[in-house]
Amino acid sequence: MDSTQTAGAQRRVLVVEDDQTITQAIAARLQAEGFQVRTAGDGPTAVEAAHAWQPDLLVLDVMLPGFDGLEVCRRVQADRPVPVLMLTARDDETDMLVGLGVGADDYMTKPFSMRELAARVHVLLRRVERATEAAHSPRGASIQLGDLEIDHAQRRVRVRGSDVHLTPTEFELLVCLAQQPRAVLSREQLLAEVWDWADASGTRTVDSHVKALRRKIGAERIRTVHGVGYALETPAQ
Repeated sequence: MDSTQTAGAQRRVLVVEDDQTITQAIAARLQAEGFQVRTAGDGPTAVEAAHAWQPDLLVLDVMLPGFDGLEVCRRVQADRPVPVLMLTARDDETDMLVGLGVGADDYMTKPFSMRELAARVHVLLRRVERATEAAHSPRGASIQLGDLEIDHAQRRVRVRGSDVHLTPTEFELLVCLAQQPRAVLSREQLLAEVWDWADASGTRTVDSHVKALRRKIGAERIRTVHGVGYALETPAQ
């Protein structure tokens, strides 16, 4: 599609994967979408490439020679914030939470479709563009809910006066919940508004991100409504 080609134009994606068959398939699909693509097959090479090439996004496998994708993510994020789509061979929520904890924005479990991977890359980059626009927008007001403060303009979150580092995805999720405090938002609503997906099969992604967000801002702030979704609570003063 022409709009997809335009969206990918000039954007750089570093694909970090030690399986050459998967690497070539991902690279071919992303190049077809209009992205510039480079690849790396191990941890040290990936960190060097990210530093030298300054990609707009990383597609990053967890299991790598040298050192693993989690360490790659830590080192790259310490150098420069960049959205990361993490690939994992196991459908293990612990792995997913660890990945989100070191700065990954999203994850996919192998095997996956190249169409879905390309869609997720586009979504992550659109989110970064929205964040940049919001940072330069005069309407970036703050949201104050008890001792939780969300600063739109600076993309900063404070809990009890202390800064809390959130990934772009976690920030968008928190803002979505905070715009309707105490209202219960379904997983499907959150998936559509934060991830731009309409596919209910991705609701587990919402659950994993909520767990990661709870660990950063406090578990008591996000209430689970079983079978429905989540609500952001204002703690009693």
